[in-house]
Amino acid sequence: MAAIKGILFDKDGTLVDFHATWSAVAELMAMEASGGDRDKADTLLVAAGLDPQTHAFRADSVFAAGTNLDIIELWFPKLSRREQLDAVEHFNRMTTDKGAAMAVALPGIIGALGDLHAQSYRLGVATNDSTMGCEKTLSALGIAQLFEAAYGYDAVANAKPAPDTVVAFCDLTGLKPSELAMVGDNRHDLDMARAGGCGLAIGVLSGTGTRESLSPLADVMLDSVADLPAYLASV
Repeated sequence: MAAIKGILFDKDGTLVDFHATWSAVAELMAMEASGGDRDKADTLLVAAGLDPQTHAFRADSVFAAGTNLDIIELWFPKLSRREQLDAVEHFNRMTTDKGAAMAVALPGIIGALGDLHAQSYRLGVATNDSTMGCEKTLSALGIAQLFEAAYGYDAVANAKPAPDTVVAFCDLTGLKPSELAMVGDNRHDLDMARAGGCGLAIGVLSGTGTRESLSPLADVMLDSVADLPAYLASV
């Protein structure tokens, strides 16, 4: 543990309240994709992992862990690749603006990140949101200055669970993968930690993942990133 010098965080469900932030955005996306057809929109929501009645996200679903491209491929499998990419560009603009405007930080997160930054941990974000969407959200929450880099799915050749973001952050900071902790609420996050050789894989229960889904891949389970400074200080 003394070797941990940098921390990569997932964004949604780890830093940002996933349900409070994204259920409304997902609703807007589905209504747009369905042309305003309520029944079709509900079908799209369920397919991507959101119960339209309870507004609860399914762990490791496309909404919970995937990219906008994953959503478009699921919803519009018959479109040409060019049409799918055009649709992704459109939905990226929507999720960037609405995701930042509706972003709600999880309780205690801002203070915890400030503590970690003050202790000279090198901090970064690894998300399957777009890079611009991530950066706008961090700015909206007033925490962008705490991070050395924010990597969206479009900032690397291969998004999570591939190890590309770990490699990119190590290249930026000069740290070794074994000196990094990866923190996330989904299996994609912890799969990336394992694939990238991170020294510590930390699962948090503040998002869509469950103890049952995360424990097999996690070195440590915490309720929230708010508990991370105390955990790191105790080991």
